[in-house]
Amino acid sequence: MDNDDFDTALVSAALTLAEERGWASVTVLAAARQAGLPLPEARRRFPLKASILLRLGRMADDVALADDMICGAVRERLFDLLMRRLDVFQQYRGGLQSVFRSLPFDPALTIMLGGATVESMRWMADAAGINANGIRGFVHVNMLVAVWTHTLRVWEKDESPDMGSTMAALDQALDKAGRFGLFPTNADEAATQDGLADLDDVADMDAGFAAPRISAQDL
Repeated sequence: MDNDDFDTALVSAALTLAEERGWASVTVLAAARQAGLPLPEARRRFPLKASILLRLGRMADDVALADDMICGAVRERLFDLLMRRLDVFQQYRGGLQSVFRSLPFDPALTIMLGGATVESMRWMADAAGINANGIRGFVHVNMLVAVWTHTLRVWEKDESPDMGSTMAALDQALDKAGRFGLFPTNADEAATQDGLADLDDVADMDAGFAAPRISAQDL
């Protein structure tokens, strides 16, 4: 068993336990035993319980980035990248729902996952062809975090096998983000805009997605 297979087996076992017993009761040791994995290796590769969720995020990133899309419109590439991440999450839906329910009571984990989400969205933006550097890049990445968390909120409640409601939510969120300048245009390339004004746009866009505001459980 190589490292990727080991990690997938442990993550799958942990989220199965989370679905059955709740995330709070999951431990790396219990997941390793459930999957029949050696405990010393599990401890080495997953030193913290949060490592399970961080590794899942990396697995989703790997799937999204596996096919380097250099053709097509930026918006289409971004839609595909984010849906590929959600396809991975869909495999562990019940366990992740348990995780989301526990996040309001675990601020440290919420902060850790929030940081990982920002880094993942930086990769998604870069892969889609969106500037992720400097002040404008900071704005773009935060817009994309808002798009992702809004879509994840809908996905959490979407019981349809084809994730129809989730895809519609992502489509609408990308349209809204596009109106706030997420996608590059000829005008963007020809002119330099005020970064502080862009930051105001992010706040306006985030507030306009839905009420109540995106919460910690969406990270």
